[in-house]
Amino acid sequence: MSWISLRARLRSLGPELLGFAAAGICAYAVDLGLFIWLRGPVGLDPLTAKSLSFVAGCSVAYAGNALGTYRRKAAGVSRLRQYAVFFAVNVAGALVQLLCIAVSHYGLGLTSQRADTVSGAGVGMALATVLRFWGTRTLVFRVSGRTAGTSSDRTAGREATEATWTG
Repeated sequence: MSWISLRARLRSLGPELLGFAAAGICAYAVDLGLFIWLRGPVGLDPLTAKSLSFVAGCSVAYAGNALGTYRRKAAGVSRLRQYAVFFAVNVAGALVQLLCIAVSHYGLGLTSQRADTVSGAGVGMALATVLRFWGTRTLVFRVSGRTAGTSSDRTAGREATEATWTG
């Protein structure tokens, strides 16, 4: 692949990357805000608070991607199945972040709070975001090549790539 074709491919991904990032930023804000609220005024323990905020953040990210970034992509499966796969991709991303912290903290002996932050929120978040982007576009919101354009993929005269807001 030449540099020119690589640049063209990356340029064509621009709107998709921007939409994915916008949904992710909103999801991150919900996750962080809810976590702080559940830990503070509500008084939940950290694992319960983080679990609830993670589910809320995943839900916001899914809604943003399903109704925004990938609204024109129909995978031929139910929204519930899409959400389940989306949630699994996000859990995999969270595991990547935890793995980065574990390697840094326990494997390399970098035990400071700064090292944990860099490995988890820096390196881990970057790797997890790449995984989430790949998983979201290839596993959750894809159009099957073997069935695209067949009569079973048409809904009220629209091609399968034109999903509605309500699914």
